[in-house]
Amino acid sequence: MVSLTLSIPEELKARMDQHSEINWSEVARKAIMQRLEDFEFMKRIREKSTMTEKDAIELGRMIKRSTAKRYNDFK
Repeated sequence: MVSLTLSIPEELKARMDQHSEINWSEVARKAIMQRLEDFEFMKRIREKSTMTEKDAIELGRMIKRSTAKRYNDFK
C-alpha cells in the first residue's frame, strides 16, 4: 500500500483531534473510493448517452424553472 499526504487547514486538524476515536485514514480512503466509483459510474452513463450539450443545457433550464415554481408555490 502507498502513502498519501494531505494538507489541511489547522482549524480542521484541531476539530479532527477532538475525535481521536475516528480512524481518519479510513475515512479518507473510503471517501476517495466512493468519489472514484461515482465518477466512473457517471463516465459510463456519459459514454452511452446521446444527449447533446444543447440538450443538457435545456434540461437544466427546465429543472431550474420547475424547482423555482415549486419553491414559489410552497411559500
